[in-house]
Amino acid sequence: MPFLPTLRAARPAVAAFAAMGVVWGSFAAELPDIKAMLGVDEARLGFLLFFTPIAAVTAMLLAPRIGTALGRVALPVSALLMVLAFVLPGQVAQAALFPVAMMALGAGTGLTDVLMNARTAQIENERGLHLMNLAHAAYSFGYAGGALATGALRATGWTPPGVMMAMAAVALFCALFTLERDGRIHGLTRPAGGGGAGLGLLPLLGGAIVLIAFLTENAAESWSALHIEKTLGGSPSEGAMGPAILALTMGFARLGGQGLVSRMDPFTLLKGGAVVAALGALVASQAVTPAMAHGGFIVMGIGAALISPTAFSLVGRLGPPEARARAVARATMFGYCGYFFGPPTLGFIAGAFGLRAAFVFTALVLLTILLLAPLMARVARPMRNAKA
Repeated sequence: MPFLPTLRAARPAVAAFAAMGVVWGSFAAELPDIKAMLGVDEARLGFLLFFTPIAAVTAMLLAPRIGTALGRVALPVSALLMVLAFVLPGQVAQAALFPVAMMALGAGTGLTDVLMNARTAQIENERGLHLMNLAHAAYSFGYAGGALATGALRATGWTPPGVMMAMAAVALFCALFTLERDGRIHGLTRPAGGGGAGLGLLPLLGGAIVLIAFLTENAAESWSALHIEKTLGGSPSEGAMGPAILALTMGFARLGGQGLVSRMDPFTLLKGGAVVAALGALVASQAVTPAMAHGGFIVMGIGAALISPTAFSLVGRLGPPEARARAVARATMFGYCGYFFGPPTLGFIAGAFGLRAAFVFTALVLLTILLLAPLMARVARPMRNAKA
């Protein structure tokens, strides 16, 4: 199917992914100034960020019921809540209050994560299209745009309150395009009476692979600016280029992956991506100049780009039709633990052993996909045979 009709079909989901990308790209690029505003070191910052996943996972657990209750406006409402919550961390200069602001942002993001992935899977199956890579590419481009714009604002002297207000306005503009006549997401909860298909191991294994992919992305997204500026002595603009380069690379790789996923075995794609991304993480960990670190992030982006969309798509396509939304929601909840627990975990490692060690840890975690992908293929084989 031509690109523009595909984009129109995926518009609500693409808009939500783009809004989230702007939010977290801006946050990652602003993190050095937020750290300075709070007056904390890496270990303390990691502890303050640790409260974010608590709210996010809670929101993810509640997301199927909330999404069902909100009906046709589920995705627009969740995206609006996320954007409004994004303003809060930039307005809090006290370390004691910062976790409260981050918990609000985590809750809004967690709710949106589940609903936008479930909506994408529903559109994929209704229209017979591969859309996960396109949707995740929108996140990457939104992330890159947010990071670059934030870096430019920082370079001209903008402080966290102003930066995050300005970027929230950009994210809100993206979120407006999630509106549709009826965006109801079917099958988020079990039918009344407790019937319906079980989910099995597929969303658990898919979610574990997504967890690793998102931990990888966050290694670069949340800590690359600090790594370039603190470890390698780079400027704020060079620091902002770290997450921006990764995001742009992943965005273009995911656009290219729209065609690749239909011609290549998805499980081979998962393993190959993991090896390439691990190599990039190791290059970034041993970098001696900002340019070398940027090169490592490019390799990371190429390898990691298709891991999470491929895993999400497999869960959505191979799950029972009446349980697809629940399966994708379950995989999202497992997977986004990496997105939220990744930054604080890497913060603790960076505080104890340095930022280089944090990226080495990321490479080692990536290589566990070489074990998980064959296991997921074994679990999925009966489902693939039944659909053949």
